[in-house]
Amino acid sequence: MSQEDITAAAPTPASTAELMEQILYQVKRVVVGQDRFLERVMVAMLAGGHLLVEGVPGLAKTLTVKTLADTVRGEFKRIQFTPDLVPADLVGTRIYNQKTGDFTTALGPVFANLLLADEINRAPAKVQSALLEVMQERQVTIAGETHRVPRPFLVMATQNPIETEGTYPLPEAQVDRFMMKVLVDYPSEEEEFVIVQRVIGDTPEAVPVATTLQLAQLQAQARKVYVDPSLIQYAVRLVSATRNPEKFGLKNTRALITFGASPRATINLTEGARALAMLRGRSYALPEDMSDLVPDVLRHRITLSYEGLSEGLTPDALVERIMKAVPPPARPLEHEKQVA
Repeated sequence: MSQEDITAAAPTPASTAELMEQILYQVKRVVVGQDRFLERVMVAMLAGGHLLVEGVPGLAKTLTVKTLADTVRGEFKRIQFTPDLVPADLVGTRIYNQKTGDFTTALGPVFANLLLADEINRAPAKVQSALLEVMQERQVTIAGETHRVPRPFLVMATQNPIETEGTYPLPEAQVDRFMMKVLVDYPSEEEEFVIVQRVIGDTPEAVPVATTLQLAQLQAQARKVYVDPSLIQYAVRLVSATRNPEKFGLKNTRALITFGASPRATINLTEGARALAMLRGRSYALPEDMSDLVPDVLRHRITLSYEGLSEGLTPDALVERIMKAVPPPARPLEHEKQVA
């Protein structure tokens, strides 16, 4: 898919809002609850980022991504990570044909629009690195030949928090490649009742309402959402507070952090605010768009020190302190004034 194909016949704001509403409606026909998780998946999809998801089994993580792929007519693949995987199991390899005496290239499961990397922390570091390289470069090299993955391309990797035996934790530097880390919780009693009803009855199926070309056009549209400079400065200050908290009045916090967030966090906050604003039907981002995403963007980018861990501190608690110390822009944005 070329850039010319994506930019040609770009959707209007009205058609964009209608198309996203149809996509969400079809996914919600199948997935019960998990509104916040679904919203984060849509934000990552529109912003062209990747998701790291942490939650116990059975919370519709796989179902959400598969249903979304069906809705946009995209190719969905799932990889169950195990300790015996090798990088070739992901990216592909060269196969020798004894009859013809030729080598052929067999592409791996990473060549999909939506890829679910299930329990990524169960595979060794070499396999994790192979996946993270594809996420960053959007391509793989096999026997000197480069193959680009399809566009759009979204990876959702899951981690199981209830087991640590036989796992290989992701290195902090590699976790930074994920746009957001989302925590998925149990459904409410009402939602769980509806889930059981759907399982024992006729399970509804999502109807395709878009194409991968339209999805790529939505991504291009999201990059045109206006972000006020004061909002970018807010993102810069939030990320800076993870590195030098004493500058923002958090004198006792510096000893609790070994490493703060990288510039990727600032970029992801800005791109995420754009996508969330578009998802909410606006052509400009507001402070609440960014504030809503701060925990998801920062929680996996802050490395706690031994002192912080010994106090039982969590990254989320630290992010909450930082958000209280760094207020969002107080003045109305120019686009908000115009609307008012």
